[in-house]
Amino acid sequence: MEEKKYTGSCLCGGIRYEIHGEIGDILECHCQRCRKANGTAFATNAPVKKTDFKITHGENLLKKFESTPTTMRCFCSECGSPIISIKEETPDTYRLRIGTLDSKLEHKPSSHIFVAYKAEWDTIYDDLPQYAERP
Repeated sequence: MEEKKYTGSCLCGGIRYEIHGEIGDILECHCQRCRKANGTAFATNAPVKKTDFKITHGENLLKKFESTPTTMRCFCSECGSPIISIKEETPDTYRLRIGTLDSKLEHKPSSHIFVAYKAEWDTIYDDLPQYAERP
């Protein structure tokens, strides 16, 4: 079976990465931290194995910010694009910001999480499962 390979980059192109492996279920997170980190109504994230993810260019531009005692958010220090987050409880997995992918994905988002905290001005129009918090 052929190995999956995906590529991605930040807005300015200073950071480029590859994923050699699967991208997990895509979740749309409506928590306040994700909204603030992305400047949008929700963040579209998916888990990738840490061992499958490799920055191929611009690792020196990757800035880390501890948004909670258990979460590190990583973004480009030039353009601000969020790339991944690292959660203490899942040290072998990164949460990839799907919007930074340059490769096409075959699968679509599977659910909305933390909808109890979604922006009051946002309306969810699809029929994906919605969870008040993390299921």
